[in-house]
Amino acid sequence: MTGAPKSDGGVARRQKQPFGLPRWVMGVIPIVLLVLLVGGFVMTTPLAGLQTGEPLPDVGISQTSLPNDHTIRLQVTNNAPEPITISQVRIDEANWGFSMSGGDNTLAPRESATIDIPYNWMEGYDYDVGLIAADGTTFPVTIEAAQLTTGLTGQVVGTLAFVGFLIGVVPIALGMLWFPFMQSMSEKWLNAVLAFSAGVLGFLIFDAGFDVFESAGDVPSVFSGSMIAVLGIAGSWLVLQAIMDWRNDGEESRLSIAYSAGLAIGLHNLAEGLAIGTAFATGRSALGVFLIIGFMIHNVSEGPVVVAPLADGERPPMRHFVALGLLAGAPAILGG
Repeated sequence: MTGAPKSDGGVARRQKQPFGLPRWVMGVIPIVLLVLLVGGFVMTTPLAGLQTGEPLPDVGISQTSLPNDHTIRLQVTNNAPEPITISQVRIDEANWGFSMSGGDNTLAPRESATIDIPYNWMEGYDYDVGLIAADGTTFPVTIEAAQLTTGLTGQVVGTLAFVGFLIGVVPIALGMLWFPFMQSMSEKWLNAVLAFSAGVLGFLIFDAGFDVFESAGDVPSVFSGSMIAVLGIAGSWLVLQAIMDWRNDGEESRLSIAYSAGLAIGLHNLAEGLAIGTAFATGRSALGVFLIIGFMIHNVSEGPVVVAPLADGERPPMRHFVALGLLAGAPAILGG
């Protein structure tokens, strides 16, 4: 008899908010105040009196491209807390003229810009490019084996879409053709096939993970490349975990697991498409061809992973196989 009134009183106390504000407002207010506090600290200089010297200039060159045979293009970002003026550009120890987007040659803190250098480069040669700030600091970058950067045209989009189809949908469909054979396999051998596929993906986790953090070092420091990598890994993990928690129990559980596996592999193939698209966009066509062949061979092993949850029961309608193949493979087209 005494438990119910206490529970009701507890509910009433939880629902009563200061100033009559809704509960969600009271939940959001601390977050908003924290954002304002951090933003105010970043935008102002409360520690100016503690500085013992001038901040070092820091310009990050995030990308180099060769849009035509007489232009070198650089994407730059000011990582320093003070404005930086680019006064000169040097190519192979010789000074060259340049133009910077925005109308002047000064970069505000965290500002990005494009620098175009009129230079008649030759395909296959290496070029040492250096940006020289007003105080004499040099920010170097090397363009290796110069090649024309592919522009965005209808033909390029169509070609990359076809490439995405080849590396994503086709190999996974080929792997899914093992489904009738997998139905006749014993549980021991079926687990062995899945273990092999898991081993391939496990290798990629570590191999790609090391490469991600190595590449994050080339991202302008103002963007915190390593933290972006951590957020990407954690975010994809949480998305997949949330979808797995939604799957139904009972008769539809096997199909739900198959769709969850298809979605996970689809996110993975989205990244593969990005890798190939990036290789061609930066003029590294040899690397792009190597990735295409490697991904086609590797993605065949992903087909059995998608259909394995269905192998120990009655075969579902064909539309589910089509949907699973597109879910797992089509994101490679978007990535490209």
